[in-house]
Amino acid sequence: MEYPITFTLNGVKRSVSVPADRYLLEQLREMGCKSVKRGCETSGCGLCTVWMDGKPVLSCTVLAVRADGHQITTLEGLQPEAKILGGYLADEGGEQCGYCAPGLMMTLLAMEREYPDRAPTEAEIRHYLEGNLCRCSGYESHIRAAVAYFQDKREVK
Repeated sequence: MEYPITFTLNGVKRSVSVPADRYLLEQLREMGCKSVKRGCETSGCGLCTVWMDGKPVLSCTVLAVRADGHQITTLEGLQPEAKILGGYLADEGGEQCGYCAPGLMMTLLAMEREYPDRAPTEAEIRHYLEGNLCRCSGYESHIRAAVAYFQDKREVK
């Protein structure tokens, strides 16, 4: 059985019919959002991170019908910010294979919104990124990039 849902995807209102057991990850990829990656499918790696109403969620554990009436944002909808943050990751050697980058970037960009008045500390960044797995980097390059990104963003304001 399929259910009609309407939600806003990256600023565009969309209406689709989805099976009751389809996960948001699958629906978003079918709709062309290739930044949403399939990793562990157990909510343990962060590769599938998207925003629902501005808050990070793991799309591999959210049923697509739950998106009805909500705003869903993927990295495709955050290209200007993603380009800037991606430059910081590249400068610090944090891009390596790039598979984890979309989920990591979605998490860091959400963190930026949660700290509007100050740059988060390195400890806060480490804590916030605990759910994002990377098999290449050892995270130090990601942490350096995040610290530099947040410091530079706050100096501009």
